[in-house]
Amino acid sequence: MRKVTIIGAGPGNPDLLSRAALDAIDFADVVIGAHRALAGIDVPPDVVRCELVKTADIVAALTDAASWRRAVVVMTGDVGLFSGARRLVEALSGDAQVDVRVVPGISSASYLAARLACPWQDWRFASAHGVACDIVAEAERAGELFLVTSGGEDPSRLSGELVHAGFGDARVTVAERLSYPDERITCATASEIAGQTFDDLNVMLIEFAGGAGSPEGSSAASEAPAGASVPAADSAGASRAASSRWPYASSGIPDELFIRGDVPMTKQEVRAVALAKLCLTATDTVWDVGAGTGSVSIEAALVARAGSVWAVERNAAGVRLIRENADAFGCGNVHAVPGVAPEALAKLPVPDAVFVGGSVGELPSIVEAALEKNSQVRLCVPCVTVETLTEACALLSGSRFKGFEACQVSAARAEAVGSHHLMKAQNPVFLVSARGAGGEGGAR
Repeated sequence: MRKVTIIGAGPGNPDLLSRAALDAIDFADVVIGAHRALAGIDVPPDVVRCELVKTADIVAALTDAASWRRAVVVMTGDVGLFSGARRLVEALSGDAQVDVRVVPGISSASYLAARLACPWQDWRFASAHGVACDIVAEAERAGELFLVTSGGEDPSRLSGELVHAGFGDARVTVAERLSYPDERITCATASEIAGQTFDDLNVMLIEFAGGAGSPEGSSAASEAPAGASVPAADSAGASRAASSRWPYASSGIPDELFIRGDVPMTKQEVRAVALAKLCLTATDTVWDVGAGTGSVSIEAALVARAGSVWAVERNAAGVRLIRENADAFGCGNVHAVPGVAPEALAKLPVPDAVFVGGSVGELPSIVEAALEKNSQVRLCVPCVTVETLTEACALLSGSRFKGFEACQVSAARAEAVGSHHLMKAQNPVFLVSARGAGGEGGAR
């Protein structure tokens, strides 16, 4: 039986390695890790040293090195906090001849908490390292957020997004090169952090007003180590609820709140029902094909705050409106995609849900593109003509789908006529929805 020990190296300084981690290295035949993870670690001269990062490369190296009996894989930080350890364990779990052991390390979160002399049991955790992070959505939840940003989003740009959304008073701590001799910790407001320059190796702690992280009780501000910059709070900050066009959790945004043009828009009542049919979650990836003004994209983005919405639109005026509306509603997770479906869908991320607001005769190929990405995708197709309804029903009631539904949304709005109000009917719209019937082995 061969043994692989995955160890957490901590923030970077080898002095923080645990005794168990050092013992594993001393008895290893091969030590693998990124250059920064291995820097400063005293690897015995007779031990093979491989600088690798990707899981596939590490697995390949372990497979090729037939002579080894004890291997160590060194990963920065702690193996349980946004680490590649999980993927590596999964990749090695199929080999009955390999025994995998995981040794935790000191995380950058616990290290920073110690440097600030404050507890961290109430922090929330998110990553902007190689993944999208909707910092404005996070700001809507009071409290303290620890954000991994190294090699990903820049603290200055993220702080700028907070300022733009009305969170300029959020307390931001940027910790650079933790545990190294040139370590630097800066505590300020988002307004003051925006525009500054930071080392690529950094993490952030953001304390949003209204909870334990409010400026009045900010542990980062009161307990920052000597030399850290702690300017006064920005009194110009305003809550997002006061500045947003739609500060509510419910769907069905009034039509007049959207920036309009000559581009078609899905109406309020239809949007509310369509969102219900799509069954969105907070982390979903959504396609809005034929997005028009982006009204459905905005509604979806407000639900899928920790996800993303990809609004595909062939009309240049529509693309501009989508971007303007996304900016007006503070939806940084909406991505306007100029182009024609299905060609424009090829490079989009795997969708959890797809709304086909406009297909221009390409509905079958759009549905096929969605199924190829995710065999269990949820789809909703609005139909205003009998021909589109017939085509959508035939497609989504087939054997490749389950949960087929078709409903008609007929809304009427009151209009004043003298001293009375008459109900004026809106055009009826059919919503056809279903979910891909792909097995558990599908794309998603």
